[in-house]
Amino acid sequence: MSPTTTAKSTSATTTRPSRSGRTQRRGRMALAQFEPADKLLAADPLALLLGMMLDQQVPMEKAFRGPYDLRERLGRDLDAARIATYEPERMVEHFVGPPALHRFPAAMAKRTQALCAMLVERYGGDPTALWSDGDGAEVLGRLRALPGFGAAKARIFLALLGKQYGVTPAGWREAAGDVGADGVQISVADVVDAGSLAAVRAAKKERKAAARAGSQG
Repeated sequence: MSPTTTAKSTSATTTRPSRSGRTQRRGRMALAQFEPADKLLAADPLALLLGMMLDQQVPMEKAFRGPYDLRERLGRDLDAARIATYEPERMVEHFVGPPALHRFPAAMAKRTQALCAMLVERYGGDPTALWSDGDGAEVLGRLRALPGFGAAKARIFLALLGKQYGVTPAGWREAAGDVGADGVQISVADVVDAGSLAAVRAAKKERKAAARAGSQG
């Protein structure tokens, strides 16, 4: 993976061809709600992928800030091959902090290295190879195979790629399901500012309440 390029401003849009020639336009992101981390997410596909992996049992902002904090602790740009072969005990130390990068730092340190190892083994260490060719269903299948990604997370990340990263393979909305729909505010893929974050959280709370009511009924 090439060195991380930091966006010059939060309003700038980065345009970069993928290995297959599929153009990827990356605009401002607001998933971490912390400008330096959001700039990294917009510029570095590995950071975005790791942030999505970490988005489990912690607030979304903490998960997506994780790759930035990890880069700071490593003292260098994120690189799949380097992370995959990093001393496991030292990686756990970086995740533990303080502050911890996740509620379950040791488990997530291990999962981070496993994900990076798969990227190296299958995709030459290039995360964009996950989505640089194929249709939406094919990209979804590759995402589902990643450590820490299940069916729901893979669909949300596919929607995030399409809505905010300019990666729009044929049929991506259909493959993503309800989270791929236009005009909704129901997942990470729809968070573009503090207001949409609040709307997504409210929708999630409503779904949980409806599920509880259904189970009790």
